[in-house]
Amino acid sequence: MVLEEFKTRVLPVKNKLYRFALRFLNNEDEAQDVVQEVFIKAWNQREDLHLYRSVEAWCMQVTRNLSLNRLKSGHYRNTQELTDGQQVHHAPSPYDRAETRDVLQTIDQLLQRLPRAQQQVLQLRDMEGYAYQEISDVLEMPLAQVKVNLFRARKALREQLTKMNAYGIDHHP
Repeated sequence: MVLEEFKTRVLPVKNKLYRFALRFLNNEDEAQDVVQEVFIKAWNQREDLHLYRSVEAWCMQVTRNLSLNRLKSGHYRNTQELTDGQQVHHAPSPYDRAETRDVLQTIDQLLQRLPRAQQQVLQLRDMEGYAYQEISDVLEMPLAQVKVNLFRARKALREQLTKMNAYGIDHHP
């Protein structure tokens, strides 16, 4: 694989890799480091990347493994900083931006309560748009289990949001 092919096949998935790593690590710097490591691994294995059915799925799998390794390591620093830098550009007022940020934080908190497998499947399917088979490949999980995890994750989120709305908590997506 030459540099131009690397630029067109590997680099475009940078944002997906970052969001996936961030979901694991809850730390922007750590997630950026993981993405950088993925690119280094991909570059070092550039001659063999054609052997993979999907280079993007391979990169996602490497991202998952590196993120898990960081979580297991003793040097990982888990600082759950809220990022105020995320602004919704189409929101016309500061009130709308604050409300949107609150809703997103609530959903993120609900996502954090899900089992890790459900979080991963939900993110890959609903946020990143991966097909079921791609998710199965990335997570090294049977296809049936991917579907079960996605169903359970969606159901749990729906129930929690419904419960919050029933009790009048002012967070409605």
